[in-house]
Amino acid sequence: MRIAFIGESLIDFTATGGLAFQGHPGGAPGNCAVAAARLGQPTGYVSQLSHDLFGERLFAHLQGNGVDMRFVLRSGAPSTLAFVERGAGGSNRYAFYLQGTADTLWAPAELPVLPQACRFVQFGSIALLHGPAATRIVDLIAAQRGRRVVVFDPNVRPSLIPDLAAWRVRCRGWMALADLVKLSDEDAAAISPGLALPEAAAEYLALGARAVAITRGAQGAVLYRPGHAPLAVRPPAVAVADTIGAGDTFGAALIVALLEAGVADAEGLAALPAAAWQAALRFAATAAALNCAREGADPPLRAALDAALRAADAGEDAVGAAARG
Repeated sequence: MRIAFIGESLIDFTATGGLAFQGHPGGAPGNCAVAAARLGQPTGYVSQLSHDLFGERLFAHLQGNGVDMRFVLRSGAPSTLAFVERGAGGSNRYAFYLQGTADTLWAPAELPVLPQACRFVQFGSIALLHGPAATRIVDLIAAQRGRRVVVFDPNVRPSLIPDLAAWRVRCRGWMALADLVKLSDEDAAAISPGLALPEAAAEYLALGARAVAITRGAQGAVLYRPGHAPLAVRPPAVAVADTIGAGDTFGAALIVALLEAGVADAEGLAALPAAAWQAALRFAATAAALNCAREGADPPLRAALDAALRAADAGEDAVGAAARG
């Protein structure tokens, strides 16, 4: 296990018209785990899944994609469900059902001990909004500080946060635990209203992060580091079928690229040269674009991503090459 993702898995029911919905496995940490495993890195998942019919499907989906499930507990509590309605410009409306669900009740008496080989651990998302799981996740992350690279992705869902002002204070506390913060421009607007992206990133870096990566949808992503000029990347053009899971795919692919660039600790993250960061951002942005070309959170396999990158280098259609690959 080289990467571990902590938090929820759920079923995304995407509106297809009227009251008709199509179900897909989802949940940001679960999506990330699948994305990293499909890209070839040994990946583990830490959470609790239900024994109900949705939980069984989620477990099979993760395990079937090669995710290490040794740290997944099982529960008789129900699965978390999310209903999604696509909006104009890639924005989506969500309705979540997560009261008393299995992942929110994750509260092991003894925290899991991640293997030494695990170099990256990511937390965040709606898993931090409900106890007792939120408290135990933070306990687990605090135990990883200085031992491996900690990544935080807030994956903000404002409709689930009754007191945004109080949550913003808590969010900055979570950021202070992280070596790498990955978030979207919409996340930044919710966390730091009124601040431009460079100002928001500077605020997060001041909390202790070595790098902040902010995704901007079809505009790509920009990376901020202390004492360095920002680095920007644009994804290949795609016919967008769905944006669900794009940010998760980007974050997981970024971690995979950083691992393959030799980053194994926070110091390595800080020392990584600009050219290596640029390559990692391109790798992640291309993976996210390929995810958007399909319905639901459906990250690409490594062969498809490699084909898309080669095609882009040759000036060809990256998505078409990925499909053929």
